[in-house]
Order: sequence, then C-alpha cells, then structure tokens
Amino acid sequence: MLKEENFNDWYNEIVEKANLSDKRYPVKGMNVWTPYGWKIMRMIDTYIRQELDATDHEEVCFPLMIPETEFKKEKDHIKGFDSEVYWVTHAGLNKLDVRLVVRPTSETAMYPMFSLWIRSHQDLPLKVYQIVNTFRYETKQTRAFIRVREIHFFESHTCHDTEEDAQRQIDEDVEILSKIAKRLCLPYTLLVRTDWDKFPGAYYTVGIDTVMPNGRTLQIGSIHHYRTNFSEPYNITYEDENGEHKYVHQTTYGMSERLLGAVIGVHADDKGLVMPPDIASFQAVIIPILSKNNTELVTKESKILYEVLTAAGLRVKLDDRDARPGSKYYDWEIKGVPLRLELGGRDIENNVVTFVRRDTGEKGTIDAATVAEGTKLMLRVIADSMYAKAKEIQESHMQDIDSMENIPEDKILRFGWCGCPECGHAFEDKFDIKILGHAYRPEHAYKGKCIVCGKDTDMQVLAAHTM
Repeated sequence: MLKEENFNDWYNEIVEKANLSDKRYPVKGMNVWTPYGWKIMRMIDTYIRQELDATDHEEVCFPLMIPETEFKKEKDHIKGFDSEVYWVTHAGLNKLDVRLVVRPTSETAMYPMFSLWIRSHQDLPLKVYQIVNTFRYETKQTRAFIRVREIHFFESHTCHDTEEDAQRQIDEDVEILSKIAKRLCLPYTLLVRTDWDKFPGAYYTVGIDTVMPNGRTLQIGSIHHYRTNFSEPYNITYEDENGEHKYVHQTTYGMSERLLGAVIGVHADDKGLVMPPDIASFQAVIIPILSKNNTELVTKESKILYEVLTAAGLRVKLDDRDARPGSKYYDWEIKGVPLRLELGGRDIENNVVTFVRRDTGEKGTIDAATVAEGTKLMLRVIADSMYAKAKEIQESHMQDIDSMENIPEDKILRFGWCGCPECGHAFEDKFDIKILGHAYRPEHAYKGKCIVCGKDTDMQVLAAHTM
C-alpha cells in the first residue's frame, strides 16, 4: 500500500509491519503495546518527564476510579464527557451506592485532593503531572495511537494565586511543547479553539495540531486555562497575605500516544517507519558485511564499533544474525532505524565505516577514528532534515481563501472570521469542516473580512478536515 494513494490503509499496514501495536486484544480500541512500540513511547515519556521536572513540576499518580459525586461537580465538564465515559456499577455481586467513572481525564479525581493540599499562598503554585492511561468510549473507527479507547496519556495540572500567574504557566507549557516536538521533528500549530470546541469547563483551550500527508490535521495535545471554573465547585482556595480566602486559578496541559501516531503519519514512507533519532529505540544498526576470507576480522571489528558507539551514549544494535545483508536492510528499514552502519573488509582497510541514512537513502562514509562524533553529527543532520521536510509539507497544505466558492478538499484553509458563532457554524456545516481556531501567538497583525458575513475583522483562523 502506497502512502500517497491511501493514507488510512497505509498507516494501518505500517503499524502492523513495524510491530508497534497489536489490535487483536478482545476489547476493540484497547490495543496491546508490543516491545518495540512501547520502547518508543517510553522514550517520548522520558523527554516529557525531563521537561516537566526541569520546570518544577512533581510527578504524582492518582487512582483510576472517580466517584460520580465528584465527577458531576463541574456541570460543563460532565456534559462534555458524559457520552464517552465507562461506568463501574457493581463490586462483585454488590451494586455500588455511588457509581464510579473510569478516568477519562483527571480534573475531577485530583481537585478534591487539591482542596485539601492547598491552604496558604505559600502552597502556590502547585504544579503536578502524571503519565497514566485514560479511557473514553470512542464511537468512530479506531486506529492505533490515533483513535483508541484506552489512551496512554500525559497530563499536568497547576494551581496559581492569580490569573496572570496561570497565564505565565500557559506560556511555559508552550515552551515545553517546543522542546518535546523538536525531539519528534514535528511541526505544529497552536490555535485557540472556538468556544464550542474548547475543553469542557475551560475558559479557553489551545489546540496543538499537526498536518498529516492526506491534508487532514491531527490534534496531538492541548493546553487549557480554567480561571476559577474548577476551583469554585471543588472549593480549592488559599489564604492570601491579608488573611483573605480566594479561589485558585488553574491550568492543564495534556498530550497522548497520538504523538507516536503523528510521528508515523508525518515521517514514515512506503518502506516503513522513519524514526526521529531522539526517540528511536536504536539510533544506529551495525551490519557486518562478511565474506569467506574476513569473517573473523569483520566480526571482531563490528563488536568493537558497537562498544565504541555504546560507550559514547548512543543506542546501537549489532545485527549479527545469520542472514543475508539485504534481509537485514529490509527488516531495519521497516523499523525506521535512522542510521545503518555497514562494516566490511574494504571499510576496515580504508579506516572508515559506511553509513546509509534511513530518511533519504544517502550513502557515505565516516572516519573510523572519529566514528562516535561522526555518527552523532549525522544523527543531528538527519533530525534537522526530517523537521525541515515535515515543515515544508505542512506549509504546502496551507491555503488562503477569501470566499466560500471552490473550497479545496485537501488543504488547511486560512481565512477571516468575525468570531460570531452563527458564521462559524454556517461555514462548518456547509463544508463539513472544522474551524481549528486562531493563532495563539499571531506572527503578524491581520485585517480582512469575515468569509461568511463580510464584516471587517482582525481575526484569521484555520479550518481543516480532522483525523
């Protein structure tokens, strides 16, 4: 299956061929993480933890079950999730007095505890996060990592004494995102969602979207500013320096295994995965090129090369299986290892190691005397090249429009909107397309007209078909 011909079928085939996930578990949408897929996801989790720990967040782990009494305290929240949650009604043969929700997200689990943890302004800001599984009853067609019912999920939750400090947290989240996305070589847009598409209970939501090769967007995360929309129903207050009790202002930031889905969709090709070096389980694979006359020498030098690269902190695999080199090439191309290192008799004679880049197929040599530094340099070049290519593809899908005639199907549309819900719904309904929102940090001022009613506006928005 070719990526350009049928993205959906190609995607499913690549996930299966690379053995990232097994969908044969007897609950639809609850897939099994295979060892290779789980290693990649754990690498992503590692970078998330590094960035959160570096910004004074502390990791927690809250229970899976949430009492219905707590879940229903924020009316907009329950309204937004009611059709998606799993309910536990019995313990053994005993009917529960209070039904339990299987965590769809953790606001309603955490915030009763926050009301106990926070007493004084000295307890603020409170910044915690967890990496857990969440559960939502997805009714659309499931797809590994992109649309599942059991979701590997990161979420941070913060409490602040003022709205301004909460806003500073949003800006910090944006900086954290930029560092994580760089590891994944993923371009993205930050768009303030429409009021009807924001997170249930949020004051505003910033959606994090990336563009798939079929012209559809995939939301890979979101950042939410709550003001006091949750602290009031959950009575999360602090005593200020004057002895006055005030409600905290809150934010959340969440991303999921969709990050891996985005990496596959954006970077993989018809041969298999193309993994960004920072999250690849193996950054390089060594393939000994043996002949009858040099088997012992090449085997020995290949092991030395493996030890040198590993000692330099690189994740390396020495493929010394009894198989033809071509078969090995095929296997590691599917798994997307960024760099293939070949070592044969001629390479040893010339004091070089031959490399082949997975992203471009480019072939060359690295001086054996500086092989660790040369390999690291090549991995940086690969990462930069992967990001540049993905950015170019994303920008190629953007198209400015100024009328509702001849709307292209496979583009991310950019146009003026007055902000009126009636105009927004009229556009969405006519083209069965979603308004993603306006830029969180606009690159330049905009002056134009609403594409629906023609009124002057300074708001420019993006709209797209979504995954």
